[in-house]
Order: sequence, then structure tokens, then C-alpha cells
Amino acid sequence: MAAAAAASIMVVLVATAAGRVWAEEEGGRQNGTARRDVTYDGRALILDGTRRMLFSGDIHYTRSTPEMWPGLIENARKGGLDVIQTYVFWNVHEPIQGQYTFEGRYDLVKFIREVHAQGLYVSLRVGPFVEAEWKYGALPFWLHGVPNITFRSDNEPFKVHMQNFVAKIVKMMKDEKLYYPQGGPIIISQIENEYKLVEAAFHSRGPPYVQWAAAMAVNLQTGVPWMMCKQDDAPDPIINTCNGLICGETFLGPNSPKKPALWTENWTSRYPLYGHDPRFRSAADLAFAVALFIARKKGSFVNYYMYHGGTNFGRFASSYVTTSYYDGAPLDEYGLIWQSTWSHLRELHAAVKQSEEPLLSGSYSNYSFGEQQEGHVFETESDCVAFLVNFDKHKTSNIQFGEASFQLAPKSVSILSGCRTVVFETAKINAQHGLRTAQIVQPLNDVDNWKIFKEPIPRENSNTTHTGNRFFEHLSTTKDGTDYLWYLSRYDYRSNGHGQLVLNVESQAHVLHAYINNDYLGSVHGSHDGPKSIILKTPITLKEGQNSISLLSVMVGSPDSGAYMERRTFGVRKVSIQQGHHKSHSLNNELWKHQVGLSGEMNSIYTQEGSSRAQWTAIDKSAHLPLIWYKTTFDTPWGNDPVTLNLSSMGKGEVWINGESIGRYWVSFKTPSGQPTQSLYHIPRYFLKPRENNLVLMEEMGGDPLHITVNTMSVTRVYSTVDQLSTPSLLSRRKHPAVRLRCQKGKHITNIEFASYGNPVEDCRSSGRNCLGSCHAETTEFVVKDACLGRRKCAIPVLPAKFGGDPCPGIEKSLLVVATCG
Repeated sequence: MAAAAAASIMVVLVATAAGRVWAEEEGGRQNGTARRDVTYDGRALILDGTRRMLFSGDIHYTRSTPEMWPGLIENARKGGLDVIQTYVFWNVHEPIQGQYTFEGRYDLVKFIREVHAQGLYVSLRVGPFVEAEWKYGALPFWLHGVPNITFRSDNEPFKVHMQNFVAKIVKMMKDEKLYYPQGGPIIISQIENEYKLVEAAFHSRGPPYVQWAAAMAVNLQTGVPWMMCKQDDAPDPIINTCNGLICGETFLGPNSPKKPALWTENWTSRYPLYGHDPRFRSAADLAFAVALFIARKKGSFVNYYMYHGGTNFGRFASSYVTTSYYDGAPLDEYGLIWQSTWSHLRELHAAVKQSEEPLLSGSYSNYSFGEQQEGHVFETESDCVAFLVNFDKHKTSNIQFGEASFQLAPKSVSILSGCRTVVFETAKINAQHGLRTAQIVQPLNDVDNWKIFKEPIPRENSNTTHTGNRFFEHLSTTKDGTDYLWYLSRYDYRSNGHGQLVLNVESQAHVLHAYINNDYLGSVHGSHDGPKSIILKTPITLKEGQNSISLLSVMVGSPDSGAYMERRTFGVRKVSIQQGHHKSHSLNNELWKHQVGLSGEMNSIYTQEGSSRAQWTAIDKSAHLPLIWYKTTFDTPWGNDPVTLNLSSMGKGEVWINGESIGRYWVSFKTPSGQPTQSLYHIPRYFLKPRENNLVLMEEMGGDPLHITVNTMSVTRVYSTVDQLSTPSLLSRRKHPAVRLRCQKGKHITNIEFASYGNPVEDCRSSGRNCLGSCHAETTEFVVKDACLGRRKCAIPVLPAKFGGDPCPGIEKSLLVVATCG
């Protein structure tokens, strides 16, 4: 919608009996301009006087590229979303104090305009502390050096800088006319983030900070409401909201009857950590949680965190967090639709929206049908909707509601339109499932195309300005500009007996590599849930006289949460050498020099220009040792499928494509199941040239680059099963159940691997092998092939007539189809 042409705009805060109203007074209104405002009451956000049921999804502009934004937002809209939610990431916009950047994938205004162009609203979480598994919680590291600062507390230095940034963002949004009263898409904003989790740690400086942050935000007069998540005492008029997996069970509710129930983070999976097996969340569980929140809490705003997770490019992931972020969201890391989650939630959104009026304006009543069964009814004079809930995870429940009997699947919610007709069942997945495949398009196994550069091991006589008789703290020294900090010293050894020499190092960084006299001794690393300190204890051999000690301290991301972040310490804490049973010799107070970063990193040898600063050589027998840089080239795969690198043969490090970092990798850190947490690394096509793309890796621990492959990612197999008693899709004009298959853009159905109308065995559907049951219509394959082959999408009704009659009367039948997309 176009912004009103107005000579002047004044936003005022108005108190009303219904709560708070953010309203707009425009000079243009006298010319008949339509009123645009956002208000709220105890049931919902109110846009232009109408209560709205809103479904929202987090898509972070920093975790994708501008070229991906239109497609991501389009698929979110098609998935039934009304709102796109995003954080604002302070440390990408003001990496150096007073110097701002809003270009490329940091172009916040462009992102919001794209959302608006596609007819969706925006929930803008300004923070500016955001956590989000983002380094330093998106606080710029230069704050660490501000004298007398205490982050996120009633502390003047912090409040000054926080207010400056928040005010800058708000002014930018106003100048671009992006708030809803101005004709833009932003309908709500957030200040701070999950502060209640740390508030008590700040004692008397916690509560005043909450009051100050709320007042500061409201006084900026954005024209839209503000919210605080996980802040049950959010001051009026700020709305307190819920974050979590099951807000329908855990949320205490709004802290005023004049505020609506909003769910700002419904976690669609759990963010992956190096060394942890991925944990996905089923479509049925997500749908159950959403339906329960709407029914129990009268929820009217549900946001999926994340709807598209994307990629933690560069070094922006927080401690031990993988480069891939929320790959199991409705839109996966690459932007592909994750089935069946996307389609199942789409059906849920349609079912809820169908009953928006009674949900937001009707009277509410609840019923108990047993210890684990309950009902929630919303009713107006003309319409009614019921939510029937079964909490029992193992047993189906039969209940009598009204004049009818309903069968509730284990852990499910059934939505009844008109309080009579089932239009959606959370536990019944009729949507198709999809299986992704990484197709190798180019193996990088030609040894002649690889070059290496051996990262020099610095010694204590290296030039450095960081010198002292102590260990420097890691992040304060590097300013979080690199993961790496060398600790350099020397040890004068005089043989005084027998016994094995042992080097002992204690560090509070994430990884430690040790060298003596340039010889590699070994490494040790921590984990997200492990002890704060890591210990390296390794036998060593020393020469008589002076020996150089070089310790490489490594961070795998900086912290993103907790109280007193500015006081956290990392890096080497203790070093000693012991021989046999003799008392160990502490080196803690010896002269230590510190070198920030790696030589190749500081010379930017991963760029075209910087590459000439390194002496690249052919691969030799040292190629698999730690601290080796590798480079090669590859051509861009044909087509539009997302591109990935398979780095399963490598160890740990960082990878660059044409000078752009696509993130850290750590495939040598295996999960309990024996697999790397992540082995495929996304290369946005925007980073690529048609030919001779430069690939550079910094390998810390040793790997084999000859087994790296360039791959394309696509959904190659789709399958679905629908029974004859399933509820027909609300999104289809057909009034009967049907199997619906759809390939991603640019692909079509090339083969029907399996098809059976009868009682096929569902458990084998993903494999495509024979799933025939005791009942099968012989015409199934012909019917399905005729409907689907050569098409991008198809629908086959689950009706006996479609297959030439009932193949086995008296048996409940379903249709199972497994198809190939190509």
C-alpha cells in the first residue's frame, strides 16, 4: 500500500479502556486518506479496527542473500503466513563504532520492502541484544572496550549506546515510511530479548533497566506496539510474549487482560551444535503445539522460529553452533520446501483462518472429557469452532461432543468447523513427504589442480605488540576479529634426571593446538555442554637449552547469551612442564608474546588479490598435516538447484568462495552416532561466477581435499499416503481426500516407483521398495502414471471409482504413491 502524502505526521500514544492504542494523525486525512493504525486488546492485534489472527515466521536477512529473499518470502506467503519476523543485528550494522553498513545481505530496508511487495507484514525485533545463536548476541564487540560498561543493565554507558542504535533503526524505518501507519508493513516491534532469564543476576540494576528500555522504546513513537519476549512483568503498554516449544502449556498468559496472547518463538527444531546429532521436530508436534496455544491461551499470533534458518556465513555463529542454521524449518537451509512440515502447517493455517471470527470475537468455554482429554469452544451467534484435545501420547480416545462421537488420535488436536465438522487433525499427515539428495556434479580429485600454503608457526622472537608476563585474554586481544590467538614463549631446558617430560596446558578457549620447536604435539577441544576448561596433557621431547613453545588458542564462535558477557574470559590460563615425578615448572609468569590471527588470514590469501602474498606449492606429503591452506577452482553447476560442498574428508577450519566466507566447518567432531554434525556447506549461487570459482580452505586439524565434491541439492523423491476417511484439504476445490504430489521448481515427475490403492505398508514408503499389503487395486500404477508422469504436480482422488471399483470391500483403504522428481 502506498504511504499517504502528508505535510506532517505526528504519532501519539493514547490510553483507552481497551488497553493502548497507537494511532496516527495525518494532515492528509482531511483529504480522505484511509486511516491506518495498529492497536490491540485482550484478544488480538487490531489492524484498522479489525482483530487479526496472524501467522508469522522468522527469516533473517543476514542468513541468506538478497537474491534468495523473494523466493523465501513467496514460499512463506504460500505457506499461509501473514507476517515475516526478523531480528536487527547490531554487530553487522555497526561493526566499528560510528561506522554503519546496510549493504548487500545487510540491507534491512530492501528486505522489508520485499516483504511489503509480497503483501505481508513485518515483526521487527530491534533488540538490540538478540541472542539468536549469533556471535556476541549481535552486540558489537567494540562495546567491550567502553569504560565502566555493564551490558544489559541499568548502566549509563550501555544505555547510551543501546539507545543510539535503537533510535537510529527507528529513524531509518520512519524515514523510509515502513511503519504501518505510514503505509509500510511493520506492525509490531520488540525491545530487548528474553531478559527475564538474566534479570536476577543484575540484582537492583535489572528491574530499572526493564523499565527504562520499555519507556525508551515507547517514546520513540513508532506508531505500532512494542513487545518483550519472556518478560512476564513487561511494563504497560509493552506486550509480554512467549518463546518455547509448548507455549500452550507453559505460557502464564498476558500480564494484563487488555493484552493479547502472542507467541514470538515456536521452535521448529533445535539449532544444531558441533558434536550433537541434529534434532528435528515433526510436523504433527508443531501443529499440535500451535492448535493448543490458540485453543488454551486464546492465542492470536504464532511465529515460527525459524521458518527459514539459512546459513551462518563467515564467523557469525555463536559458540559451537554449526554453519547450517535450523535446516529442519519449513523452508530448509537452501530455501527448499521441507515436506511434510510446510504443507501440514499450511493446512492448519487455513483451518484456523476459516474460523477467525469466533476465535477472536466469540465467547469461550472449555470442557473436560477425561484426565487427558479436553475441549475448547469459541462461539458467536452465527459461527462456532471447537478444538478437541487428546494429551495421551499412546492411546486413541473416543469422546462424545455435542450429538456426535469423535475419535482423537494420540497426542492430537482436532479442529471442528461449526463445532461439528472435522477440518483438520494435527496428528494426521496427508501432506507429501520429500527426500533431499546431494548430487555430485564435480569431484575435486585432481591433485594437479590443488595448491597448498603451510601456515607458518610463529615463535617467541616474532614481532608482536601483545607482550607480558601473563596470558592475555583471548577475545579482548583479538577483538573478536579472528578465531585465532597464538601464545608464544620459550623454555630453557637443562636435563636434571630421568622421566618423561610432559606439557600441561589449561585453556578456556574451545580448541587448542600445541607446538614445540615448530613440531606439532597435539590438539584438544571442548564442547557446548562440556567443562569450561580444556586440558592438554602430552609427552614432549626438549632439546638442551632454548625451546620455543607455540600454543594456538581457537574460538569456535563467541558467547551469545548470559549475564555479564563483558566479563567472560577465554584463552590459555595455565601452562607447566613436568618431568617424571618432579614438581612441575609453571610457565604462567614467564614472558609471553601473543600474535593475533593466522598469517594467511591477516594477508587475506583467500581473496584474489591476497592470494599472491602466499607461496603456494603443489600438494606434498605434508598436505594432510594441521594448519594447511588449500586452494583450487571449480565451475558453477548448471541449473538453479542450490550448490553445496561436501567436506566430509576434512577436519576443521573455514572455507571461502571467491573471497566470501561460507562459514566454519568441523566435520572431524563426530556426534554420538558417529557422524559429523554437518558435512554439506551451502554456497549461494550469488557468490559464484560461471567458471573458475576460487575455493580456499584453512584446515586446522588435517584433512584430505582430494575427496571434496561440489554438489547440487534437490528433492528427488516425493511420497504421500492418504486414506479414504481423511479430511479433504481446505485448500482444494475437491471435496474428497486426494494424494497430492509436487516437485520443486524446474523439475517434474519422471518415474512412479510405487503406487498402491488398498492397504499398503506405510513403513516402507521412503525406500520405494515393494509396500503391497493384502489388498491392492491392479489399476493403481496405470492411474497414477497417467495423472502424474511428466507433470510438476498432480492429484489423485482416493475414491474406489478412480481405480475401477472397490478392490476389497470391508477393508479401510488408502493410496500410497512414491515418485521420482527430475
